[in-house]
Amino acid sequence: MSDERLTALEERAAFQDKTIDELNDVIAAQWREIDRLKRRLQAIDDQIAAVEQIARSGKAEPPPPHY
Repeated sequence: MSDERLTALEERAAFQDKTIDELNDVIAAQWREIDRLKRRLQAIDDQIAAVEQIARSGKAEPPPPHY
């Protein structure tokens, strides 16, 4: 194998390693974002459940005085 070919292969392997590392960083960031969004969605679901519980309990606020 010629030196030029070997150098080209080494450059290609180095580029691929760099690309793999960058893709890994992107995937890790996406997982962190997904986890954050899951926690936020759970918090919203909990808030909705609390509001539904209040609505089902029949403890509605009294109407304003002008009614």
